[in-house]
Amino acid sequence: MASLNQCQFIGNLGKEVTTKYMPDGKAVSSFSIACSESWKDRNTGEKQQRTEWVNIVAFGKLAEIMGQYLHKGSKVFISGKMKTEKYTDRSGVEKYTTKIIANEMIMLDSRNQGALNQQASTAAQQQRPAQSAPAAAPPANNGFDDEIPFMSYEFRSVI
Repeated sequence: MASLNQCQFIGNLGKEVTTKYMPDGKAVSSFSIACSESWKDRNTGEKQQRTEWVNIVAFGKLAEIMGQYLHKGSKVFISGKMKTEKYTDRSGVEKYTTKIIANEMIMLDSRNQGALNQQASTAAQQQRPAQSAPAAAPPANNGFDDEIPFMSYEFRSVI
């Protein structure tokens, strides 16, 4: 039985991207995005909102592009795989942290980001190992309206 570890998010950066370089010169960027959903409460009629913060990490050329072009408040589409790590804090308590290892990024801000999105997509493809079948790419800003909340859910059935 095959398994799938693929996550996709649309959200806004909560703070500036942190980019560091490993001893071999490879870039590592990290940041968090706020993914929000809103709804109207059935009982009170009041607007409700919930925000989830998603930790993102990227490597190589994609990390460099993110560090250069993303800023606090930027709206982005991120695709990647989920990774949970166990660590021990300073007081000796074991804890877990979950992050998304990004392999694709599309800038969704209003201004034209086509060339930068193509550059980020190309960088992500160069980092991926060869696959037997190409993965389907999400639509590049098709159907996204600037007036809708910055969270979007996409559900796909994989059989």
